[in-house]
Amino acid sequence: MSDTFYNSKEEIPIFFSTDDNYIPYLDVALSSLIDNASREYSYRIIVLNTGLAPENVELVKKNEREGFRIDFLDISEELINIKEKFKNVYHFSVVTYYRLFIASLFPEYNKVLYLDCDLVVLGDVSELYNMPIGNNILAAAPEEFVRSTPEFRLYAERALGVNPDGYVNAGVLVINTEAFRKYGIEERFVELISRYDFDLLDPDQAYLNYLCDGKIFSLPSGWNKEPMAYPCEGKKNIVHYALYKKPWQYDDVEDGEYFWRYARKSPFYDKILKNKAGFSEEDRAKKEAAAAEILEHALSIVESDDTFAKRLTAVEVK
Repeated sequence: MSDTFYNSKEEIPIFFSTDDNYIPYLDVALSSLIDNASREYSYRIIVLNTGLAPENVELVKKNEREGFRIDFLDISEELINIKEKFKNVYHFSVVTYYRLFIASLFPEYNKVLYLDCDLVVLGDVSELYNMPIGNNILAAAPEEFVRSTPEFRLYAERALGVNPDGYVNAGVLVINTEAFRKYGIEERFVELISRYDFDLLDPDQAYLNYLCDGKIFSLPSGWNKEPMAYPCEGKKNIVHYALYKKPWQYDDVEDGEYFWRYARKSPFYDKILKNKAGFSEEDRAKKEAAAAEILEHALSIVESDDTFAKRLTAVEVK
């Protein structure tokens, strides 16, 4: 595919991060994004990874068309000295940490979008990209689960030192990469994760909320609508299956129909159905036990002497 088209219109850079396990859901997210994006722009979609099966890359790249270019970037070498510090916690994967390195890996961009793979785009992402976020480092929607859950409110406030009503979900981000570099967010993250082994519930999301506190533009929830029963602010532009219940595992996920609308068009559809059929009662029980455990874990972290709020205030890192 020629690059000529991409030079004729303003380019919007959009980042994802994945491993082979989430490739089918990345494909669904991309299909929905492309279907609803304005054709007044060109889009460069960059998928951060640390190695993927070539056949999976080939299938995803079939989404390419005029105005939509998909690149895969293996960042294994960039993470070689730090990846061992990353933790898989509950339903969070280590691949979510990759977004913290976008600003340094792509100095040519002053603003980018970052999207998780477990979502469906129903609106025009160019509107999100063009959101006037001022000098803030990030634009993101509040994390409704934190807002509405007493245990998580305490976790945000007492363990991280962040206002729970301003705590954001990092699965949909407008990143002011110029400000990200200016405030040294990546360097401070690397310093913190290298020096301290904090017990966290939502690893890199917690770091982003802590490090960018006071410099986050609040997006309407319609740009990151989680499958919970709360009012949607504005149009439902992005449905984000951020909680432990995923529509490719459970039948009763709110707004799950949007996922299946695009999954049926995916070359991974049979694999998605096979994965769903293979999600056993034992798997379900483990997930639901983890969902209950996470609330107890939140309170144990709050009571610990080794939290962001306590240790970092003491050493004046922030």
